[in-house]
Amino acid sequence: MSGVRIGIDFDNTIICYDKVFAAAARQRDLVPEGWDGLKNDVRDFLRSRTGGELAWQGLQGFVYGKGIGGAEIYPGVREFLVACRQAGAKVYIVSHKTRFGHQDPDHTDLREAARGWLRGAGLIDAADAALATGDVYFEDTMAAKVDRLASLGLNIFIDDLVEVFEQPHFPKGTRSILFTRSQTPHPEHCKPIATWAGIRDEVFAA
Repeated sequence: MSGVRIGIDFDNTIICYDKVFAAAARQRDLVPEGWDGLKNDVRDFLRSRTGGELAWQGLQGFVYGKGIGGAEIYPGVREFLVACRQAGAKVYIVSHKTRFGHQDPDHTDLREAARGWLRGAGLIDAADAALATGDVYFEDTMAAKVDRLASLGLNIFIDDLVEVFEQPHFPKGTRSILFTRSQTPHPEHCKPIATWAGIRDEVFAA
């Protein structure tokens, strides 16, 4: 595996916002008291109500910015990165993330917030980290994200959004792993895997 180049998405692939979205929605009285659900449940609930799209955008701006400290790392990510380091694989983060969120009156720099979270989690700029700050790329659009991962010459890319792999210019030579618990329709070249332990086995299987 030495010399293999692996790219990983950030939002909802490395970092899990499920608990913080529900908590922030309750704090803002956007959902009934005691209401609980995952990120997509919050999104769907808000969008079903009048003015819900703006409320959802505002909630995203908070969670991805000032509220990011409440987010968690997905189980198995650390072990996967350790395996990458031990195998001599080069790892990059390539994410579609604008610098500022919609409906965010504080204009928090979302990219810096993400880098701060990565540092706090010990995933970048640590002595034994598999990544450095220069290995992290944030792009304004999905198309630019695909351009970036193509320019990096990645052998493998891991993402939770099937739309990334459906981009017409997604590099055909890049092995595609879809991090998902659902049976979402996906391109033939894209392999859905539900856990990071499963991804580790897939990538590093003898």
